Amino acid sequence: MENSNFFAIEKELKLDEGYQKTYKNVDELLPTLLRSKGWWLDQLLQYQGFWLSTYGIRGSMLIDDHFNPRPTDIIVATSPKCGTTWLRALVFSIINRNSFDFSDHPLRKANPRDLVHFLEAHIRGDGSTASIDGLPSPRLLSTHLPYSLFPECMTDDTSACRFVYICRDPKDVLVSKWHFANKLRPKGVPPLSLEEAFDLFCKGVSHYGPFWDHVLGYWKASLESPKKVLCLKYEDVKKEPLGCVRKVANFLGVPFTPEEENKEIVEEIVKLCSFENMSNQDVNKSDTRSQEKPISNSDFFRKGEVGDWVNHLSPQMSEILDQITEQKFQGTGFSFH
Repeated sequence: MENSNFFAIEKELKLDEGYQKTYKNVDELLPTLLRSKGWWLDQLLQYQGFWLSTYGIRGSMLIDDHFNPRPTDIIVATSPKCGTTWLRALVFSIINRNSFDFSDHPLRKANPRDLVHFLEAHIRGDGSTASIDGLPSPRLLSTHLPYSLFPECMTDDTSACRFVYICRDPKDVLVSKWHFANKLRPKGVPPLSLEEAFDLFCKGVSHYGPFWDHVLGYWKASLESPKKVLCLKYEDVKKEPLGCVRKVANFLGVPFTPEEENKEIVEEIVKLCSFENMSNQDVNKSDTRSQEKPISNSDFFRKGEVGDWVNHLSPQMSEILDQITEQKFQGTGFSFH
């Protein structure tokens, strides 16, 4: 998600020759793209069927040109406001469950975004691939990019890198994103009305949207390559967290042993990664913003409830969103119910 501060940081980068070529291609492409008003001060541009910020487009093109996937790479993927923070924490905890004591776990001291690198940002690094290439394996990375925007070297069946994806009822996504957007709008800028956010969302104009196309990209990939892409629903996670944790561990090839089950390690991970626990950690109560981190830790935590949309959306709004969802998902085998 773009912020003007990112541009100031990027101007200081010394780009290697390959990156210079990609940045030049980005600069030539941007003026040709259809534009729309964003959700805070940024504009969104239509790129290969999706609405992305300039920041997102640049990240996508850098990944396409320069990212070298490894067989052990794990990509945590979400559409914004679908459970990104929880999924980052969960996968980190599963992969590193033998490295830390739960009473002194890194998630008690750091926000999940500090433990799981955001791919679109980290690919920039110091203006070359050195930063991301220097990460030890297995690299655990997160992304908001649609599946179709990844290069074939990452999505082809011959590539062993895996994607864990989570999605959420679009009505709750809209409400969460609307609250989030208003947190990021600078002082003095009028808040984004729910009616305006609703209109943009229904038209598909939201970060990395249309939302429904984003979901279907990963869903179809999970059907075609079930060993490569796992799709979770936020509602299932809230309803059956233990089962979802085991499902992710099995998918990643690190199932829980009988000994771990006896020690209730799965239960410990669920407690550690719960919204209630993470939102109560001092590090996640911080509302400090900086040039490098224009979004504060506390911005990522509001309610995390299923069905909170009923407290905000009118019956007409709900009906329209349900109709769009039914139409978009018809015949795909996917449903939020």
